[in-house]
Amino acid sequence: MVDKSETELVVDLRGLPIESLGDFWDAVADPCGLPEWFGRNTEAWRDTIQVRGISEVIDSHDVLVVHVDKRGIFAAGNQQARELRRCFAGRDSRLVVHEPT
Repeated sequence: MVDKSETELVVDLRGLPIESLGDFWDAVADPCGLPEWFGRNTEAWRDTIQVRGISEVIDSHDVLVVHVDKRGIFAAGNQQARELRRCFAGRDSRLVVHEPT
């Protein structure tokens, strides 16, 4: 029996000012290897991290973990953040929201 360990792509955005979805897309574009034609919306993001086939960087890992501070769009009650969090449903991706330091 072969023990296959899962590989994680960890994207740490803590300390970055993320006030809008545009800021989020800008922050994840390079570390996640998003193509220039990426749709920059939550539906495109859901396809990228759940369906796969859009980013070779994400596809080369079993799990995507994104760390953010609980401020800006990730502050309590933000509708954009709720939509974005829903994209991370499933075992192949996690959004970890930290209290800012």
